[in-house]
Amino acid sequence: MLRKSTLLLIVILTFVCIDSFGQCAMCRTTIESSISNGRSNIATGLNVGILYLLSAPYLLVAAIAYLWFKQSKKEHAEKLFKLQLKSRVANLLGNKN
Repeated sequence: MLRKSTLLLIVILTFVCIDSFGQCAMCRTTIESSISNGRSNIATGLNVGILYLLSAPYLLVAAIAYLWFKQSKKEHAEKLFKLQLKSRVANLLGNKN
């Protein structure tokens, strides 16, 4: 039941549209004045800058997740090797008795 309600909440929040203005007053004024003058290159440059700043945290999180996965896989392989080694030693000792 908890999973269904969580999924329903996520779907509702995904489709709800809230009007918001995420730009600061200075950026908004710059864009409005440059577009009214017929120059859209400043607005395009600002949008590219925003996307560049947005991508940095995602790349950082992806790098941390990759390193975490790599370390976890290495630790799992070491545990598996130790378990196999113990079973081989136990088999050798059990066969001699």
